[in-house]
Amino acid sequence: MTPRECMTAKEIQIAIHVWEGLTNREISRIAGTTEQVIKNHLRSIFDKLGVWSRLELAMYVASHGGKNWPDSEGLGTEMDAGDWGRATSVAG
Repeated sequence: MTPRECMTAKEIQIAIHVWEGLTNREISRIAGTTEQVIKNHLRSIFDKLGVWSRLELAMYVASHGGKNWPDSEGLGTEMDAGDWGRATSVAG
């Protein structure tokens, strides 16, 4: 299983938002959650992808297709706050 295959839909969306240059606060507003929850997700993303910083994460996403990164696997790239709950129930 690749590192990407271990990621949840939420984690993918957060990684894309980091690549887009959004702050934790901006991501938390989009997701309808707290900055601390976003930080927790980022720690998990860093561990799964083997990166150490937001810059490395952004470079990883860029090198794997940017905003189109999850499209080949049937995941959308746009999630509103309501989608976050559904993504959790689907992705675990």
